[in-house]
Amino acid sequence: MSMLSNLDLIRRVPLFSMLSNEHAQQVADNVVKRRFRRGELVVEQGRKSNALFILLNGRARVLTSDSRGREVILAVLEAGDYVGEMSLIDNEPHSATVRAEVQTDMLVLGRTEFARCLPETTSLAYGILRGLVQRLRAADRQIESLALLDVYGRVARTLLDMAEDVNGTSLIRNKVSRQDMAKVVGASREMVSRVMKDLEQRGVIETQENGSVIIKQRLYND
Repeated sequence: MSMLSNLDLIRRVPLFSMLSNEHAQQVADNVVKRRFRRGELVVEQGRKSNALFILLNGRARVLTSDSRGREVILAVLEAGDYVGEMSLIDNEPHSATVRAEVQTDMLVLGRTEFARCLPETTSLAYGILRGLVQRLRAADRQIESLALLDVYGRVARTLLDMAEDVNGTSLIRNKVSRQDMAKVVGASREMVSRVMKDLEQRGVIETQENGSVIIKQRLYND
């Protein structure tokens, strides 16, 4: 690896394969190489790292976990893959943890340098990028729910995701369709109806005449 220049390394990464020579050189001038030991964290769920990490070799796992430490593997990254771009685009914490599975060499590109490769923040292209990131985050969250939560927990999380704050009240404005909810959480309509009924009987949620739902108590512990 030491025999190759940063530009040579950049050109080997599919993410940068379409860059002009000028832009590729700009990236090459600003990346640093870093070696991660087996088991070392690259990024951590719920935190920001303000950098893009590109694998040159080795292997890393993308993981999500719950408050009890149970983990789900979302993906395995190999040479040419990258991580950290979602947080750089929307400035939100990482939605998953990435840990080196074996000794892994990476190129690290800081936020400022990465931003230079993006479209203008007022452009349609940038708006589309942010939209895609939001969808990816939602997909990660859905995978986590299906893998780590029971039906009760998945219904509770979905209700929280649907709710908005209205004058200090957590409110779902539109009628909650049990059939649609069942498709989202991966359960039967009957099971979702039982969970919703139980939540109502316990006073956790309250369904209004117009079909909207008020969340009156904490649904579950993250």
